[in-house]
Amino acid sequence: MARGWESKSVEQQQADREDDAKPAGLRLSPAQQKLARERTGLLLSRKRVLDQLQTAAHPRHRQMLQQALAEIDKQLASL
Repeated sequence: MARGWESKSVEQQQADREDDAKPAGLRLSPAQQKLARERTGLLLSRKRVLDQLQTAAHPRHRQMLQQALAEIDKQLASL
């Protein structure tokens, strides 16, 4: 076996062992996961509305987008 292959194998084994020793991190409850997904969805919707608002030319369309943005902000605040 070539010397380079052997050293890479040892390095990989050491990295795997270090990964196993790390804590799993914070685990979210199902309710917290749902809340995080809702927040992420609202933030994505907010970004999309802001992008559309920048290019909207018709006053009625702009007004509708501003209302949608206000509603999204209200929902985010309630989370």
